[in-house]
Amino acid sequence: MRVLVADDERLLADTVAQGLRRLSMAVDVCYDGDTAFERITVHRYDVAVLDRDMPGRTGDDVCRWVAGTDDVETRVLLLTAAAGLRDRVEGLGLGADDYLTKPFAFAELAARVQALGRRSTPAVPPVLEQEGIVLDVARHVATRDGKVLNLTNKEFAVLHVLLAARGRVVSAEELLERAWDENTDPFTHVVRVTVMNLRKKLGEPGVVHTVHRSGYRIGGSF
Repeated sequence: MRVLVADDERLLADTVAQGLRRLSMAVDVCYDGDTAFERITVHRYDVAVLDRDMPGRTGDDVCRWVAGTDDVETRVLLLTAAAGLRDRVEGLGLGADDYLTKPFAFAELAARVQALGRRSTPAVPPVLEQEGIVLDVARHVATRDGKVLNLTNKEFAVLHVLLAARGRVVSAEELLERAWDENTDPFTHVVRVTVMNLRKKLGEPGVVHTVHRSGYRIGGSF
């Protein structure tokens, strides 16, 4: 899952991003609405966590644009210090998918982000199973044939993308977009190395297949 966190409270934004990364999400961070708008027009985010009151474009402005743009499938979680009923109704009326008031518990925010991610198109179930692999996204646990796999956050994220593809070939570029943030050098071999390490940890028989000049997939006919 790829997430954008935008809040002018820098410590809050950075703390939220750090916590979500520990759940194997690729997270980009910014501190104003103009930058948030630019990021969403460039990258495909599953979820955007937007503070309503930011310099430049507000979170409301960005949310309104996302909701009114047909080819943007990003789910929006609005953050605000305003806890009144009218404020919540107004926020949801802008097109937000969810609304959370400050202060909040990180566990609740993470659960809401995960729930919104499952509502993305196409919908992805919270537990993915294929070839003896079971990936429980909410619990952040991966097993194969009942044995717990000791995966890094990036290996977990790559496995998540491959399983969610349901046998479709996933290119290295798509894996880079979905599992890494914008700070990753696109010319590195990070995807190939991560897939290689993931294969080793999944064990035999091999289930992550390379499709020549196309990418990777789990399952499907060959």
